[in-house]
Amino acid sequence: MSTETQTATWNDRFGASLMRSLTPPKIMLERGEGCRVWDVDGNEYLDFLAGIAVNSLGHAHPALVEAITDQAAKLVHVSNYFATPPQLELAERLKRISGAGDAGRVYFGNSGAEANEAAFKLARLNRGADGRKTKVIALQQAFHGRTMGALALTGKPALQEDFLPMIAGVEHVETSIEALERSIDDTVAAVILEPIKGEAGVVDLPEGFLQAARRLTEEHGALLILDEIQTGIGRTGAWFAFQNTGVTPDAITVAKGIAGGFPIGALVTFGWASDLFSAGQHGSTFGGNPLGTRVANAVLAEIERAGLVEGAVTKGARIRDGITALASPLVEEVRGSGLLVGVGLAEPVAAAVSAEALRRGLIINAPNESSLRIAPPLIVSDAEIDTFLSILGQSMAAVAGAEQETSA
Repeated sequence: MSTETQTATWNDRFGASLMRSLTPPKIMLERGEGCRVWDVDGNEYLDFLAGIAVNSLGHAHPALVEAITDQAAKLVHVSNYFATPPQLELAERLKRISGAGDAGRVYFGNSGAEANEAAFKLARLNRGADGRKTKVIALQQAFHGRTMGALALTGKPALQEDFLPMIAGVEHVETSIEALERSIDDTVAAVILEPIKGEAGVVDLPEGFLQAARRLTEEHGALLILDEIQTGIGRTGAWFAFQNTGVTPDAITVAKGIAGGFPIGALVTFGWASDLFSAGQHGSTFGGNPLGTRVANAVLAEIERAGLVEGAVTKGARIRDGITALASPLVEEVRGSGLLVGVGLAEPVAAAVSAEALRRGLIINAPNESSLRIAPPLIVSDAEIDTFLSILGQSMAAVAGAEQETSA
């Protein structure tokens, strides 16, 4: 079969069988190794998206493969009527690396959206002695997932409009300290926010914003819940982004990179928030199963052993400095922290740059018309960063040249 016929066959099968909620794939990937993947036609790509910050150890890492293989031969699933050693080990590990400590507790689900659903329910349980706490504050342009509760928290009206009415009680405010101060009072049960807005284009919070959110929530008895789904697991140069700020939240949600590609999510509570849930108020059939938790333990142990959290700081700086050094007229600003990098573009050509990079063998992402998102595996090498910068520079030059020709 020719490569053209093989690609056409995959596209035809996708269009005939997958729900139309999914957009047609750019390419069909068949295998991966480290920071590289290959499509069904044998073309090689440098992966600087990592499944949207999921493949923390890259592809086919021996630690992940061994954990899946060994655990699958022992015990894959039991109901939550029973505990398993990997489940308990992962809960204790998450308490340790998050700093939740002895007072912390962990709930396991299967995804980031499920973790945020659990966080939403946690917020509802913080009603106050008189039951007045009924409001949840979230941010405009935030993204917390596509299930109905998580979508209600998501500050993107275009994603919500086909599914109105949303769950009541959520107010989306501007990302400013002044807007927070106007919005938070004693009727607020929780503030839920991302330390860096990933789906908005890797947009940093204003200086002092998180500290102000902590001060205001403490003053009014509200929970501060941080969505660390994209920023967590070493991606920003700490186990969790909040650890770079001096702020301690009441809860965090975790998913994506925690198991290197195996589906698992978690809600981790701190202090008094750990006492809000009681038996029977929430649950998940697959959440915390032995296979998922064994894989997550293996991934987190390898991240720790290999010093990948610390490595994200130096490698992320190399990427950001390298993008700035490209001196492309398209680059307006470079955002983010560690190995979660956003590039703000001077023109709305992000999709064109992403497509040109893909054509040249580089996978990056355009979350909106004027932003690029870069999130390579934590194992990325300096040589791979140099290759990335070369291809990105070539792609930007090609798109900028095409734009000049069009305007002329």
